[in-house]
Amino acid sequence: MLTISVIDYIRQKNKYLPKVFEWIKEHSTGSPILPVSAQFEERLTLLGDEAAALEECKKLETKSGLPKIITTMRTALNLASFFTTGEDEVRQWTIRKGIKAPAAAGVIHTDFEKTFIQAVAYNYSVLREVGDEAGVKAAGKIMTKGKDYVVEDGDILLIKAGAAKH
Repeated sequence: MLTISVIDYIRQKNKYLPKVFEWIKEHSTGSPILPVSAQFEERLTLLGDEAAALEECKKLETKSGLPKIITTMRTALNLASFFTTGEDEVRQWTIRKGIKAPAAAGVIHTDFEKTFIQAVAYNYSVLREVGDEAGVKAAGKIMTKGKDYVVEDGDILLIKAGAAKH
């Protein structure tokens, strides 16, 4: 991540960027370069809400760099997300890609990893496609998975665990 001035960020020009690009190309081939203005991001935050920030970006013919920073960093750190749902809450949990269901359950609570029985799983992409959980069920896309299931980015899980022994 390279912090530049607000004006340079909006113009998408900075006299030092070509030299930085060249150095990265020579010394760290393939590493992402994400020019960002911390001042501009703070300015967007101080506007108070997402709609006002989007309007400001539209007016200045630019966009926030944060979404790209977040997705790039999650990729570089090999992170994924899964979700749990309840009657009044949906929670996102961050995990390393490639972990199995018991370890993912352990992110919620260590007892869940120790006493893991199974996970009922479906992916957010399926939910988005069909519209609601009833549609996911009707499409036969809800799966019951055991201890060897590798959690996928965007999975919605219902963790079933036994009682903890104390």
